[in-house]
Amino acid sequence: MKKQKIGVAIFIIGILLMIIMSGIASWSVTHTFRNLSMEEVNKTIWAVPGFLFFSWAFSVPVGAILASIGMLIYGGVKSSRIWFIGTAIFLVSFLIIFLSIENHYPFLFGIGGCLILLCFFGIFWLWGKRRFTLKGSEKIVADFQLIGYVFLLIAMWFSCGALGRPHMKAVAGNTSSPVDIMIFFILASLFLFLSHYKAARLKDK
Repeated sequence: MKKQKIGVAIFIIGILLMIIMSGIASWSVTHTFRNLSMEEVNKTIWAVPGFLFFSWAFSVPVGAILASIGMLIYGGVKSSRIWFIGTAIFLVSFLIIFLSIENHYPFLFGIGGCLILLCFFGIFWLWGKRRFTLKGSEKIVADFQLIGYVFLLIAMWFSCGALGRPHMKAVAGNTSSPVDIMIFFILASLFLFLSHYKAARLKDK
């Protein structure tokens, strides 16, 4: 029981970090960067580089890692596995974040996109095989999950286009708002949450 309380505490710390810095503070950060030049920004509390700016910029990665570690502890995972998973996620995430890439490599986008599609093809196929064996309300859980996956894939597809656009001469000046991408990510997150919520309710019965 004590171990579970520690896990919940670490989970809450991670969640609060994300809420306070990435949620609440983002209003101030985005307003500042949207309306000021970089020279003017560097005269505010969000100066780059600066402690508050980096606290905001890395709040979600750090918060997500803490929250996941908290849930691993709460879920009764062995300490050795918690250390391995936590350390691996941390190292991989921050190696990618701090990876300095000055040039754009279109072929990596192509290879990465193909790998993502192949993974989702496999996910859909395995989902279909598993769905066939489910009964009753378990099918609703699976259906919510599939809807979430579909919206997630669509969001990733349009994110790829938005990220690659600045590197394409023909459409480099097209800076339309990525609101549609955000909506797809919201829908994906909502349906994946509903699938987990429904699954938890089934186990409680």
